[in-house]
Amino acid sequence: MKDSRVAAVPHVPIEAAAATTTTAAAILRDYVALTKPRLNFLVVATSAAGYYLGAVGAPELVPMAIAVGGTALVAGGAAVLNQVYERDTDALMRRTRNRPLPDGRVAHGDARVFGIVLSALGLALLFVRANAFAAGLALATLIVYLIVYTPMKRRTPMATLVGAVPGALPPLIGWAASHGSVSPGGAALFAIVFLWQIPHFMAIAWMYRDDYRKAGFPMLPVVEPSGRRAGRQALLYTAALVPVTLVPTLVGVSGAIYAACAALLGAALLWLAIQFANTRTDRSARALFFGSITYLPLLWIAMIMNKL
Repeated sequence: MKDSRVAAVPHVPIEAAAATTTTAAAILRDYVALTKPRLNFLVVATSAAGYYLGAVGAPELVPMAIAVGGTALVAGGAAVLNQVYERDTDALMRRTRNRPLPDGRVAHGDARVFGIVLSALGLALLFVRANAFAAGLALATLIVYLIVYTPMKRRTPMATLVGAVPGALPPLIGWAASHGSVSPGGAALFAIVFLWQIPHFMAIAWMYRDDYRKAGFPMLPVVEPSGRRAGRQALLYTAALVPVTLVPTLVGVSGAIYAACAALLGAALLWLAIQFANTRTDRSARALFFGSITYLPLLWIAMIMNKL
């Protein structure tokens, strides 16, 4: 007689399956957060702009995507490794204490491996599919950011200037990947982003000066609470930025329409820097901060649209 019994099938409660899915999604979000995606978006945008502007003729999309992707992987890996190093000080600051490492959601050993893998993949991608020069610039970004800038932040306000170097390298990496060398055009792109970062950082340092003080970071508004030096630096570097933004037109990277846009945008940013230097209030710092993050994309768009 045939056995009519049906083998029991293990039953997984719907709630347990949903909880597992939610946990996996949360872990994924935490690892993505470690790469600082908002900051990495700037890396992607500036490296893509550098590649496009450095290309002779219309750039090929696949090589461009590979070069930008490699740069983004290196930047993401650097961000992860930076947070591994700074997890203790991040726990002391209001704006960073909920990050995955200080909050204990990701183990620092796992994060370290993740950062190393991302960085190695990015460097390999640039070396194999772009060129050795672009990969070398990406490696220099890692070295300066992690070995020089990150420890230096705890010792001197001058770390801001050092940190602006790796921050300005992504457009140069993109330029080198398509152009094969630095040349005046690539140097101009580097100088623009380098100078732009100082007023941007000074605004951030002023807005979060209490956090930096608690964590022991000697930012300028911490070592000089009046903010005069921070205001002067924001103003001086913005004043230097305005004429440098005209160099792409002078060396044939972009045209006269871009130069006019750059002059107008520069005048607006300079006005915000003057206001911050004169008043040194949270309101003027926020205005300079938001003005700076609006200024740079508009500048790149004008440069790309008016490429010669």
